[in-house]
Amino acid sequence: MRVLIAGAGPAGLAAAASLQQAGIPGSEIAVLEAGPRAGGLASGFRGAETWEWAIERYYHHLFTNDTDILAFTRELDLQDMVEIHSPVTAYWHRGRPLRLDSPASLLAVPGLSLPDKVRMGMALAWLRWHPRPPWHRHDTVTAHAWLERWMGRRAYEALWRSLLEGKFGRRYRDVSLAWFAARIYKRTSRLGYFRGGFQAWTDAVRERVEQGGTNISFNAPLTLVEPQAGTLAVRSGQRSWEGVQAVLYTGPPNLLGRIAPALPATYRARLAGEAHMGAVVLTAALDRSLLNGVYWLSIPADAGLPFLALVEHTAMIPKERYGGHHILYLGTYVEQDHPWLSLPEQEVAEALLAGLPRIHPGFDGSWVRGRWLNRTAWAQPIPVPGSGRTRLPLHTPLSGLYLATMSQVWPWDRGTNYAVRMGKQAARRILVDLTV
Repeated sequence: MRVLIAGAGPAGLAAAASLQQAGIPGSEIAVLEAGPRAGGLASGFRGAETWEWAIERYYHHLFTNDTDILAFTRELDLQDMVEIHSPVTAYWHRGRPLRLDSPASLLAVPGLSLPDKVRMGMALAWLRWHPRPPWHRHDTVTAHAWLERWMGRRAYEALWRSLLEGKFGRRYRDVSLAWFAARIYKRTSRLGYFRGGFQAWTDAVRERVEQGGTNISFNAPLTLVEPQAGTLAVRSGQRSWEGVQAVLYTGPPNLLGRIAPALPATYRARLAGEAHMGAVVLTAALDRSLLNGVYWLSIPADAGLPFLALVEHTAMIPKERYGGHHILYLGTYVEQDHPWLSLPEQEVAEALLAGLPRIHPGFDGSWVRGRWLNRTAWAQPIPVPGSGRTRLPLHTPLSGLYLATMSQVWPWDRGTNYAVRMGKQAARRILVDLTV
């Protein structure tokens, strides 16, 4: 075996496809996936037999400028799977949804003076339309400090501070301006989605990789990587491989230190110290709409609600794809030691649903026809200033072992687009090293 890839998410599959395209026989590439299906955090499920499409465990969509995943989709001749939509997004402000998706909507924000609104608009415009964004300069200051200074304290406190706090908890003051600026720079009002869901896209990519001769094993976590006579010995449960020339790991960085104990202690400590937020997402199938046409409703941390986002998926994708159910996500980010990551599912689900009457006073538990809870401790890296300079490289100190995870994405927010980019970059690096 020449190359072994740990993870059948977008990064691992993109790496496998790229290696095949570069001429490495598919039979000399193997993919190990710890879970039961491909997709990683973008994997999905069908909640009922009447559902035509799967729904993601953690809400996903594409931006129209997600060039890496869209180009990769075209490379595999899967472009017909892409749909483009123009959904309504809003922000929960003073007890009602407020649209913030245009300059005109900013001028309608209540509670701010006209000078405050103009100052906020100018700060956002500078971040959004700068012809050559100074990412590395942005990475020397926190979003909290920059926004408070240049946007103005009143506008920052009224809208943006609470959104940062909701996403990053106690660490919100530590987030790099580079990350925030990249979010503003990258966002598009039109959003993409795959016909059949991200699971359908992942399965189609998996089939292309398998057709190229690569074997993908499921329920097969990588358990050991160790050096052996200039190559690597690899183990997954009772299975083992010797003479492996390259291993690409795409999972949570903290686990790699245990899988590869031959890594230097300082590097293993660095892997263990990569700061992340966890995520808790409840998917509910309702018998009616809750948000009345709004697709995405951002909830500020100071609203006193148990979620920071409500995403009515069927405000963008027809409910007929899901047996007539209205699909609603209730999502929040949590610290990695938060009890919601370990409490019984029913307790967490009921705590999340208890916030819905605040959004829609007529909501009743009888609306819920199905519910599914998903949670992970590794959902969102915390991008502190200097991340662009200190992020881990693709190669590790152990020769032949490579790392491609969302914690290495910079300055952009993590997502499937950048997972594909990371996978392709890792494949290029592996190819260079294999030919040396």
